[in-house]
Amino acid sequence: MTSLINSSGGTMPKQALMPLYNSRPDPVLQDALTKVPAQAQAKAKATATDFESMFLNSMFSQMTSGLKGDGPYGDTVGTGAWRSMLTDQYAKNFAKAGGVGIAHDVFRSLIMQQANQS
Repeated sequence: MTSLINSSGGTMPKQALMPLYNSRPDPVLQDALTKVPAQAQAKAKATATDFESMFLNSMFSQMTSGLKGDGPYGDTVGTGAWRSMLTDQYAKNFAKAGGVGIAHDVFRSLIMQQANQS
């Protein structure tokens, strides 16, 4: 049985991981990442995650807007403000956990645009 653990230090071998696009290696993005500074990459990642969070918030708001009855999604006077805060937190948590894949495509687009400008 072959082990992936490096016998010298007990750690995984260090190798550059190629980014994936549609579950396939993406050499174009890898090349673009070398042209964009790390600070700009971090900002692009945060922007992409925020964009996905806004999309998910809109989706969750539409899903819960027609609910009537008792409980947290009931139809009382204060429920509207509470429901909007709840759906906002759901959206942020979903986006941080990986979301539905929108953030990755937005990040790729932002990086490609920035790499083409340099």
